[in-house]
Amino acid sequence: MTINGKQTHGSTPWTGVDPIAVAAQVVIGLNLIVSRQTELTNEAAVISVGRVRAGVRNNIIPESAELIGTIRTLDTGMQEKIHADIRRTVEHIALSFGATAEVDIERGYPVTVNDPALTEAMRPTLDRVGGDRVRVVDAITGAEDFSFYAREVPGLFLMIGGAPSHLAPNEVAPHHTPDFQIEESAMKTGVRALANLAIDYMLAAED
Repeated sequence: MTINGKQTHGSTPWTGVDPIAVAAQVVIGLNLIVSRQTELTNEAAVISVGRVRAGVRNNIIPESAELIGTIRTLDTGMQEKIHADIRRTVEHIALSFGATAEVDIERGYPVTVNDPALTEAMRPTLDRVGGDRVRVVDAITGAEDFSFYAREVPGLFLMIGGAPSHLAPNEVAPHHTPDFQIEESAMKTGVRALANLAIDYMLAAED
């Protein structure tokens, strides 16, 4: 999203249009789309702004401000609505301050969905490899390019837990944070799981 204002000196903001101030209101407006305009009892949805870039000096109100973020939904219809809500919200907030806005939404990965029949057929293999550590998790708002494969053939996506054993669950840092750690021994479990899945799948196909 690009907010286009009118550059001026920081000492006289009334002689311009401050795109940074508009961008701040846009971030608040985007959060309200999820909390007040999206039926979260249907499916989860997330709008996160990950970068705001504007200005070159402390005493200059810049010409424009750029915001980049991510949108996560688990429902195609909800995705369409949120995209429309974002465009309307950003453009109208900008207009209310005398600015203009350009919104460019790039569609990313589709939702990753495991094939139910394949998952059920392969569950005994996973139970054999992982024992009581295997569990089905609720849908998450992470994105994965594996979803493109699953659109073409039945897919089964696994997540291998790699949390450090010396940390309690509430102490484990999430991905994309400076404190993220991984227990590398978990890779052995991942290799065993994938190898056994491949062998059992091929053996079942021969029957």
